Amino acid sequence: MKFSTTVAPHLTSPHTVAQQMLPVLWALFPAILMSLLCFGVGILIQLSLASLTALLAEASVFTLRKRSIKQGLGDFSAVITAVLLALSIPLLAPWWLIVIGTLFALGVGKHVYGGLGYNLFNPAMVGYVFLLISFPQPMTAWLAFDAPALSLSETWQLIFFEQPPAHFDALSRATPLDVIKTQLRLSQPLSQIQLQPVFGWLAGKSYQWVALAYLGGGVWLMKQKIIAWQIPTALLGSLVFFATLGFIYDSEQFSSPLFHLIAGSTLFGAFFIATDPVTAATSSRGRLFYGGLIGVLLYCIRTWGGYPDGMAFAVLLANLAVPLIDYYSKPPVYGQPT
Repeated sequence: MKFSTTVAPHLTSPHTVAQQMLPVLWALFPAILMSLLCFGVGILIQLSLASLTALLAEASVFTLRKRSIKQGLGDFSAVITAVLLALSIPLLAPWWLIVIGTLFALGVGKHVYGGLGYNLFNPAMVGYVFLLISFPQPMTAWLAFDAPALSLSETWQLIFFEQPPAHFDALSRATPLDVIKTQLRLSQPLSQIQLQPVFGWLAGKSYQWVALAYLGGGVWLMKQKIIAWQIPTALLGSLVFFATLGFIYDSEQFSSPLFHLIAGSTLFGAFFIATDPVTAATSSRGRLFYGGLIGVLLYCIRTWGGYPDGMAFAVLLANLAVPLIDYYSKPPVYGQPT
């Protein structure tokens, strides 16, 4: 009997899609709580808007396709996409931004390919990049670490009616990655740049604690075997490797490896974005290549690209390479020579 040399044997997972998705939501809870403590109730409003939009959009699509709405919503994949997108945008962004982004993420990033399991790109990052390119001003209005606390009423007015309080000018500020990229272009050394009050002892003040919460949730997911260790390990390892080379070469022009690990969306992306089981590489060796590629692309975009962070672009570019990675990294068919 001849075996196909193009298809390897597969093992079925003991977990349903819902059982895979729910732990991700639990793992995100510490970061959501930390964002709430550091930046106020805006995060809860964005999460609610995104989740409600995702559920309504998903129900509409399944109705049009004459499929079970209960089954479509029960896998929690739409909610996960919505939550990941809501955590990626500024917390005080206007309400229409997250609604448009969620609709685009699910419609173009997921259902245009046929739904869950068929999409080539990570839907949340598709929505994020669409918003970043289409609406750059509200997508870069990140909350300052020392912004005055807003009441629920003030937050509501700002998000839904775009009516800022009197001290609005003190609410938004450039992120640490923005500050570094801008100041380096003005020929300022890093040792002077990082004396600015936006920087903490690890990365950005307040934001560094949210990043560490993502780290804790990600480690828990790996321990529960919900996500594969290869992708975050390879991503963070390659980022640290190239950041170390740059830092050794010129510590006044290239940020330290620790800063790259904690700043921006590094830990969020490594554990919750790049590990998407649909759009990531499938084999163990392929996941190492895939994660390593994202780390390299992330460092290059941060260092020489036009965007201060670049996690979303790095993930989407790596998604494009997944078919090629899978082709060359697939395990041999049982009984065939390697």
